[in-house]
Amino acid sequence: QVQLVESGGGLVQPGGSLRLSCAASGFAFSSYRMSWYRQPPGKERELVGSISAAGGSKNYADSVKGRFTISRDNAKNTVALQMNSLKPDDTAVYYCNMAMGLKNYWGQGTQVTVSS
Repeated sequence: QVQLVESGGGLVQPGGSLRLSCAASGFAFSSYRMSWYRQPPGKERELVGSISAAGGSKNYADSVKGRFTISRDNAKNTVALQMNSLKPDDTAVYYCNMAMGLKNYWGQGTQVTVSS
């Protein structure tokens, strides 16, 4: 019954901004760390950032530090990824993730394309 649904992807020019959102249901959202991953075409999936259950602790990949911000709204069961100063290398399918013990749950992904 766990469900994660990403939205907000699209085509954006280099230097632009985009905000992704993940709507969660089927579990106690406020009890779990949430993460964003991305997978460029032909490459491995990589961790973009994560946020603790209460939102007090955040981690980011070096490639996005200073440009991306992860946040969550536990009252709305959503986690967001604000992406600024986007680069072509940010082009990827972005996934919402929740780890429950050793089991991982994934959304369907949303495409982000950064191109002129």
